[in-house]
Amino acid sequence: MSLNIPDTSSSDPIPADDAVTANGDAPDLRIFVFALFFIFGGITSLNDVIIPKLKGLFTLSYAEAMLVQSAFFAAYFIISIPAAAIVRRAGYMRTAVIGLLTMTAGCLLFIPASSSGMFIMFLAALFVLASGITIVQVVANPLISVLGAPATAHSRLTFAQAFNALGTTVFPFVGSILILGSLATIDPATLSGAALDTFRSEETRVVVRTYIGLAIALLIVAALVWFRRNRLVETPAPAASMLQAFNLLKRPRFSFGALCIFLYVGGEVAIGSLIVNYLMQANVLGLGAEEAGKHVPFYWGGAMVGRFIGAYLLRVCSPGKVLASAASMVVVLLLISANTGGAVSGWSLLAIGLFNSIMFPTIFSLASEGLGRRAAEGSGIICMAIVGGAIVPLITGHTADLAGLKMALVVPAICYMVILSFGWYARRSATANER
Repeated sequence: MSLNIPDTSSSDPIPADDAVTANGDAPDLRIFVFALFFIFGGITSLNDVIIPKLKGLFTLSYAEAMLVQSAFFAAYFIISIPAAAIVRRAGYMRTAVIGLLTMTAGCLLFIPASSSGMFIMFLAALFVLASGITIVQVVANPLISVLGAPATAHSRLTFAQAFNALGTTVFPFVGSILILGSLATIDPATLSGAALDTFRSEETRVVVRTYIGLAIALLIVAALVWFRRNRLVETPAPAASMLQAFNLLKRPRFSFGALCIFLYVGGEVAIGSLIVNYLMQANVLGLGAEEAGKHVPFYWGGAMVGRFIGAYLLRVCSPGKVLASAASMVVVLLLISANTGGAVSGWSLLAIGLFNSIMFPTIFSLASEGLGRRAAEGSGIICMAIVGGAIVPLITGHTADLAGLKMALVVPAICYMVILSFGWYARRSATANER
């Protein structure tokens, strides 16, 4: 299987690869891909709501609570390359179905996790769920790049990410009502043995009901995709070994971009994971858990608005310069939040979502310029780099335990400073940087 993600920053765009065609239904298929972005974005953002719930029930430290993100994003590192191999063998549409069914299985695993009353079982369910999301994302990112004119690939991927952000805006709000709205009045630290296990099982049923509903929706979407699996005409590409795929890291631009995906996802997830507890602090907004959870959509909603704006800006401005400007604004907002209190501290942290908006699609497309028929391999490598969401939040959590939540913001700030440098480096075309 091959796709072409062209060098869209040059004055003469490279024509799209003819190895993938849409049977005249490119607009229809774009809607399907937008729906995938909405689904996996929304489900991923529910982690921000589950973390304070599980933190309270299992009396976890910040570092231990961040294991939710570690279990979830570890799947990207383990599954991405196998997912790229599945794409080459089964095609994009069939692989999307495999991913959706794997996501369904992960949702259903919350049932035995709740019955067991064990934190590790929730981590296992999240890993399976994230494995399905990884497969779907390996499909969606390169596919949207070729379903349209090569010259607008940056803009189109950013527009698709706006639907991802729509999901991350809607899901946490509903999840806060369903999950955080039922936080127990009993302190689990006062229970032990069978009483504690029973209490945890009862309190996690709201989580189970939420994910059963998601499982039903995912099955419906999988069925719809299966019946439309022949809408895409695909020409198989020569098989490549994992070692051949990793040879792409010898290209400075690609490897720098993959590092920035690692740091961006890590930084974004670390901030999103801490928002509820951050806003609950007396020296910030002093909100209750449910009310703080309802503020999470402002973070992700800013990303949604920013992506629609960014889809236009990336048509008229250098993508590298836009990326560098956005990263510099995030660093400024982190510094403001860490060094102020009250509403200024809280809302400056929430405002970061607006500038996060264009980062993932822009880093992805800048790193992937010129990969041609190796685009599926490149997508697999880049999706592996999403494991940053497993590592950076854990480091941030340890820092919060040692020095407090405000001081912990220095960890994502360092991540965004590296991204700023990549944006400046990639302001020129891939050929100018001598891949």
